[in-house]
Amino acid sequence: MSTLTPLRRGTAPVGRDGFAQLLRAEWTKLRTVRRWGFTLVGAVLVTVLVSLFSAVGSTSETAHGGGSAGPTGTDGQPVRDDFSFAHRTLTGDGSVTARVTVPGAEGSGGTPEWAKAGVMVKESAEPGADYAALMLTARHGVRLQSDFTRDVAGSDVSPGDSRWLRLTRAGALVTGYESADGLAWKKVGTVDLDAPGDTVRSVDAVAAGFFVTSPDIQGRERAFGNASIDQRPSRSTARFDRVALDGKATPAAWRHTDIGGDVGREPGELRRAGTVFTLSGSGDIGPAPPANDLAVMAMDGVQLGLVLIAALGVLFVTAEYRRGMIRTTFALSPRRGRVLVAKAVVIGAVSFAAGLVATFTAYLVSAPELRGDGTPPLFGDIGLGDGPMLRALVGTAAVLALIGVLALGLGALLRSTAAAISLVVVVFVLPLILLSTLPLDLAHAVQRLTPVAGFAVQGTLPRYHQVATVCLPEEGCYPQGPWTGLATLAAYAVVVLGAAVWRVRRRDA
Repeated sequence: MSTLTPLRRGTAPVGRDGFAQLLRAEWTKLRTVRRWGFTLVGAVLVTVLVSLFSAVGSTSETAHGGGSAGPTGTDGQPVRDDFSFAHRTLTGDGSVTARVTVPGAEGSGGTPEWAKAGVMVKESAEPGADYAALMLTARHGVRLQSDFTRDVAGSDVSPGDSRWLRLTRAGALVTGYESADGLAWKKVGTVDLDAPGDTVRSVDAVAAGFFVTSPDIQGRERAFGNASIDQRPSRSTARFDRVALDGKATPAAWRHTDIGGDVGREPGELRRAGTVFTLSGSGDIGPAPPANDLAVMAMDGVQLGLVLIAALGVLFVTAEYRRGMIRTTFALSPRRGRVLVAKAVVIGAVSFAAGLVATFTAYLVSAPELRGDGTPPLFGDIGLGDGPMLRALVGTAAVLALIGVLALGLGALLRSTAAAISLVVVVFVLPLILLSTLPLDLAHAVQRLTPVAGFAVQGTLPRYHQVATVCLPEEGCYPQGPWTGLATLAAYAVVVLGAAVWRVRRRDA
């Protein structure tokens, strides 16, 4: 005969704490507290409205700023195509060869790291025409570049040194070779100028010769509270010896042309002494990505919306501590760590869903305002269906979800609503406000090492290593890649939540 053991006074039966049951219980808590629902809706509205007001306010400064568009490449994207070119007409197959010195700056202004001098085959002397160029650069050795965005590295070359360079054209294929002595040649790479959108195959006669270009020297001086921008033109010179154009070429002398004719640019100069040519020039050849990131500007309100998401994450746990309900929760589900993880899953999922609504809506209402009439096209042709834009929108929703989880972890650690929300503001909002006032190196360190790194996922502008640029935080630029930044924020959320789980297991409710 069995006996029943009566429950002791003051104890409650232990409930089932399977994870599915925990998720259901935490979701029920979240949806039945009306003010938490209002907080979630408020986060969406704040994100959308602030983004829209910011877009309307910036329309007169950016989207309707006027101006004229520069040249475009074969794919229709804006490019820089300004350089000093000595050329002749080559009909059909052939090659152009020269011994080239590393370009150096004229005067005391310094040589840009991507100053270039070399040999080129170009569809025509018009800006934006397709090309293949084999060159020496001031600090990046031999490079084979084409179509403004393609770049293949050759050997390293020291300043003041020289290399023999050769481009050989066979139909639409242009192959680059380099040599230290003009006898033993090494292949650098081959360019197919008959790629989709290219037209060189249909053009029998091309411009072939040698060139020099010298990009602007960019500098940024930032101190607490102010920033100064320094961008000045440069001019570089290189020597070309034993220049030879083989194939069916015009017998005329080398013709010098300043391609592009950028406003304010000093004209280049070609001089000859025997078999040696000296060519000087300025400008640049390469992509010209938009200065403004449409995704960053269209989601400007996220920086305020995150405060409400963080507040919800904190309240989701501290409210139970404040009212003493956490004791009941832990009595029904003694595995405290799983309870906290269930809360994190629920708050993360809800924040992600709200983030998707907020980011997509913010984009849909803000992007048309930012684009304006599209003159000039400050944002390129990126749209909602493009991979980088989708990654930015969905990734920003993931940032909000991780912020909610991190805030919940801080709430469980501190057990104080005010302290936890204040800490979130210090960790996220304050750095975002101060980034534009910090010295650039310190600002980049903050962007890499703190939880604000997650916002790197918003960047959609293409980056080209062969173009020297300055990454400014106030323009939404982050020094790391988008996935690296998101992973940094995720690591913070996991560490904080892990610390909260560890502490809640060892501390009385």
